Amino acid sequence: MSNNFWKDLEKPFYILAPMEDVTDIVFRHVIAEAAAPDVYFTEFTNAASYSHAVGKEALRGRLLKSDDEHPIVAHIWGDEVSDFENISHGVKEMGYAGIDINMGCPAPNVFKHGRGAGLTLRFDVAADLISAAKVSGLPVSVKTRLGHAKVSEYKEWISHLLKQDIANLSVHLRTKVEMSKADPHYELIPDILALRDELAPDTLITINGDILTYTDGQKMVEEFGVDGIMIGRGVFRNPFAFEKIEKEHSHIELINLLKRHLDLYDHYTSIEPSLSKPLHRFFKIYIKEFKGAFDLRVELMQTKTTDDVRAVLAKFEASDYYKELKNA
Repeated sequence: MSNNFWKDLEKPFYILAPMEDVTDIVFRHVIAEAAAPDVYFTEFTNAASYSHAVGKEALRGRLLKSDDEHPIVAHIWGDEVSDFENISHGVKEMGYAGIDINMGCPAPNVFKHGRGAGLTLRFDVAADLISAAKVSGLPVSVKTRLGHAKVSEYKEWISHLLKQDIANLSVHLRTKVEMSKADPHYELIPDILALRDELAPDTLITINGDILTYTDGQKMVEEFGVDGIMIGRGVFRNPFAFEKIEKEHSHIELINLLKRHLDLYDHYTSIEPSLSKPLHRFFKIYIKEFKGAFDLRVELMQTKTTDDVRAVLAKFEASDYYKELKNA
């Protein structure tokens, strides 16, 4: 096995996309138990924070991982070379398999400082950050968009990244300006692959953008021959998104998965209190599309603790709505 885990992956591989305040150790384990991806990415981790004692302490929850999450990649953002060198050494010591650099986040407070998608306008800085991230010897990958405003920018931008000798390039097939409002530009995949073949044949190409399930990803693989597929928001529609053979999952299964989420949350927050956060954004994943679901979600949104959530679920399980679900 090589030091570059990307080379050892069987293609096509599937990645759980980094999502802010979502893909922490708790939710990664929920997805792993539902249907595991091939590669895990952490939520966004600020490289600058890692360089300061107080900030580094605050990142403990973001960088908490377990041995069964392998391979797992630390997804980092920022724009200072020294910060990237520091965090590169740090995540290697923690046992991470690789580093992924965020060059695609379109959030205004990130972009305006030239970070995330702002790096699409700072070619030299982007190259310097990649070099800095490599200092620990971990394989470095990049997640990016096609460019800033014009779709045509992808040729120069993607070519520039490919020339940096990275292990994997994940491309969200929209520009920063398009956000998620336009359709992904799947038609550009053949040209992106051709650029890769010409400039960096050892770099893997992963595609991201409105790919919601493993089945959706396989269609991309069959049509275009990409190396990897990254799924993000798809897990909010279906936590079983990485399932290789799609199955019907009952509402009871989803409610039980929510209970498992609660158990995992209690377990990991007892280990690392900084992981504590409201769980309300997750309820819609599990509670939907059945009689009484809306009222149940409304009640769940009033909860403040996992015990509150369990009490609401217990009340629902004593209702006629739940009996109907069981008999469906």
